[in-house]
Amino acid sequence: MSLLIKEVISKKELKSFILFPFELYKKNEFWVPPLLMDEYRNLTREKNPAFDFCEAKYWLAYKDGKIAGRIAGIINKRYNEKVGKKIARFGYVEFIDDENISSKLFETVEAWAKENGAEAIHGPLGFTDMDPEGMLIEGFQELPTIATIYNFPYYPNHIEKYGYKKDIDWLEYELVPPKEIPAKVERIAKAVFDRYHLKMLEVKKAKDLLPYAHETFHVLNEAYKDIYGFVQLTEKQIDLYVKQYFGFIKPGFVPVVLNEKNEVVAFGITMPSLSKAFRKAKGRLFPFGFIHILKALKKNDRVDLYLTGVRPDYQDKGVNAIMMYEINKIYIANNISKAESNPELESNTKVQAQWRHYEGRQHKRRRCYIKQL
Repeated sequence: MSLLIKEVISKKELKSFILFPFELYKKNEFWVPPLLMDEYRNLTREKNPAFDFCEAKYWLAYKDGKIAGRIAGIINKRYNEKVGKKIARFGYVEFIDDENISSKLFETVEAWAKENGAEAIHGPLGFTDMDPEGMLIEGFQELPTIATIYNFPYYPNHIEKYGYKKDIDWLEYELVPPKEIPAKVERIAKAVFDRYHLKMLEVKKAKDLLPYAHETFHVLNEAYKDIYGFVQLTEKQIDLYVKQYFGFIKPGFVPVVLNEKNEVVAFGITMPSLSKAFRKAKGRLFPFGFIHILKALKKNDRVDLYLTGVRPDYQDKGVNAIMMYEINKIYIANNISKAESNPELESNTKVQAQWRHYEGRQHKRRRCYIKQL
């Protein structure tokens, strides 16, 4: 057997790096392919503003001349400054069930991390907290959301053999929205509206959200600043995410709370599930992929809850009750039968406490591993 680890340098190699999972998971019924255009944008230095403060390298593993694995090494300098540590990240990791392959991939990324002064390496993580993160360790028979990573069950077994330990876990829930808004939630929401002179942004078209898009990300920056792995987004990143994600926004599914000065104080981004549509699109919007996505946006009884955020000066004032109230209204009006919470840190008991108003189950768990170098 011949084994080769090669750094990705050319555009052709980057294409192979991006397409490898499509081959690896082609017979798997649970893997949800990313959009190829998003992968190219994220992994290309000239197109991803995270490279203003990140260093990265990518490698492919070849077994007998055929691609058998991949891995990326990332150093987020702003994150290191925030935590006061020299730490690297690994991400975009995929490999066949062969320890010769996986061990060489991790040896390679660890050697690179050491050369760059890292004292530890953790992952799977992307360039920023907006990228999919965490290795799936429970829920291999569940369909992921488009915001998460799927991996085979043998992945954790491999990585744990190489000295990687748990750093932190994320939990995911499948929820059954109530058919009626709980009276307590409605009562609290109305009281908070009155007490703090709040109102909901009235939205009829996606473009009605655009004037508030940047401010929404500023609220995200403040609300998430102390969360594990999060680094506040730059204006260049916010510009990119507004262009990248607000095209998929469905008006009415994104409640935004304003104060009397018309400032954003809270938001929730929830969308019809696009997982099955992305599987049908097979990574491409054109020529026909966008049709599957439009159909899923128009008619769907499942939703994904992506992000909620409350401005720090409005936290612990009951504004979360407003968000629960408004999101429940959306679900009831659209006959939603199931909702996916997306990953939440296991330590985030405040968020998990919100689900007491829902039937449901904790059906997936993903892990960030760490290894001292």
